[in-house]
Amino acid sequence: MGTGRRAAAVVAALATTLAAACQQPAPSPPPTPAPTSVPTSVPTSAPAPSAGPSEPHAPADIVDLATVDPTVRTDIRYATAHNFVGRPIAGYPEPLCLLTRRAAEALHRVQAAALAQGRSLKVYDCYRPQRAADDFVTWAKLPGEQRMKGEFYPDEPKSRLFADGYIGAPTAHSRGSTLDLTLVPVPTPDQPAYVPGQPLMACTAPAGGRFPDSSVDMGTGFDCFDPRAHTADARVTGAARANRELLKRLMTAQGFENYPREWWHYRYVDEPYPDTYFNFPVARSSLR
Repeated sequence: MGTGRRAAAVVAALATTLAAACQQPAPSPPPTPAPTSVPTSVPTSAPAPSAGPSEPHAPADIVDLATVDPTVRTDIRYATAHNFVGRPIAGYPEPLCLLTRRAAEALHRVQAAALAQGRSLKVYDCYRPQRAADDFVTWAKLPGEQRMKGEFYPDEPKSRLFADGYIGAPTAHSRGSTLDLTLVPVPTPDQPAYVPGQPLMACTAPAGGRFPDSSVDMGTGFDCFDPRAHTADARVTGAARANRELLKRLMTAQGFENYPREWWHYRYVDEPYPDTYFNFPVARSSLR
């Protein structure tokens, strides 16, 4: 092939290559990461409750009460904003009542006796992780956080809540056999949902002036930090006194012991973990 012909062939080959390159689609830009949702009102006193794959698990004999007795009603306040802190508490990603099987089966027997008298149990709190007790301690050290004072401690200075025994750490709840509960009528009336920011009503007010809980009248609301919440307070009379005494009889008959400063607080005496304070979250994923 002559020199001129070889040069023409090279030029033709280059032209073909460039034409093919121009027909290739341009590379796609890398995908834009999805925006991360950032909560706008997470309080500074505690992280938002969560349960992740690295969380500790419960012992095999910790159960969801609903699997032992689905008739017991639940109103797990620390998984909501309707509690003395005013937001969900650390360690409560789900509104469950977790208990040792021993305590859950004893509570099932209490429920059977209550139903025979036209009442049902309703639980407010059961197992409470140690991180929740720590959350309460952190909150108690922030004097400016008193958004729920008007309902839960209307006459008690926040600075006195530890000294007067209303908040403590560690707590028997973290051992898995202690719970907070009340009695409700059968059939049980509907309970309106709590709306954060709604006007507060003092837990010490007469039954019609408190938050409309489905509970029978117990003399005060749940988690009421006031001497009138003491189980035997002499100012609580009539139907409220009778209801407290009925709950105590039912619970004591099945091996539970009342904390005298709180009409709602009971510990199963024959608890399997009397010296252990667990920290797994209140979540189904914690169970084995």
